[in-house]
Amino acid sequence: MNPIQWFPGHMAKARRQVEEKLGLVDVVFELLDARAVRASQNPELARIIKDKPRLVVLNKADLADPAENRRWVDFFRSQGIVAIAANALTDDLEAAITPLVAEITADLRAKAKTRGMKDRPARVMILGIPNVGKSQFINRLAGRAKTKTGDRPGVTKIQQVLKVGDAFELLDNPGILWPKFEDPDVAFKLALIGSIKDDLLPLDEVMMFGLNLLSKRYPARLKERYSLTELPDEPQALIDAIGKSRGALLKGGEVDVDRVVKFVLADIRESKFGRISFDKAP
Repeated sequence: MNPIQWFPGHMAKARRQVEEKLGLVDVVFELLDARAVRASQNPELARIIKDKPRLVVLNKADLADPAENRRWVDFFRSQGIVAIAANALTDDLEAAITPLVAEITADLRAKAKTRGMKDRPARVMILGIPNVGKSQFINRLAGRAKTKTGDRPGVTKIQQVLKVGDAFELLDNPGILWPKFEDPDVAFKLALIGSIKDDLLPLDEVMMFGLNLLSKRYPARLKERYSLTELPDEPQALIDAIGKSRGALLKGGEVDVDRVVKFVLADIRESKFGRISFDKAP
């Protein structure tokens, strides 16, 4: 498969906007999808933010394998990066993240204190690829009770600042993308979680990729979902077995592959297989 082009025209602008505002912030929150941690991690980000302190948020953790959530948090910690698994729809994000921001910015605040500078809320930029829940995360974290302020001294070119308690401020910022996927597995995983438009990829291949992953990691759930006693090794045989189990048949008894593709992808995206993870922690 050729590399998948994904919003290439927006990349240079998005990167430029982030780089312009990066000097104004103390911490970067990197939002990833807990189900596909590696796939949803922008490979350009590390180069762009350089040595800027970072908090990795594994969002939609309620949809991912809890054991993998723990392994990923431990993995990032082993790399010297603070991480947390979260659900932007239900968690008390302010209570969970405020102490982590204090941990990450401890050195910065200590240096500022030695220079006689007044303590101030940490400034945060939130980055993440489309569909990792960035808007939900910001809305949950900022909430109705938090104050909004406009452009002011010391926050040059920032259109909006959302104050989260007394601990930190969220700076309005653009989303960040990358121009193409060299690894087709990344594209397939992002398609499975709904981060890539369906018309960019062959959906039958995306479905087969998902079924193959489920067969290897969650075979019992796959069999249970489609009432199968065994999982055929041959891809077409597996599709036929699922189609026959669900009655997705054309006239003459042939399996309607298009219908199988639609309901299998829907089942994956709607978490009908339970909490699953497409990327395993190293």
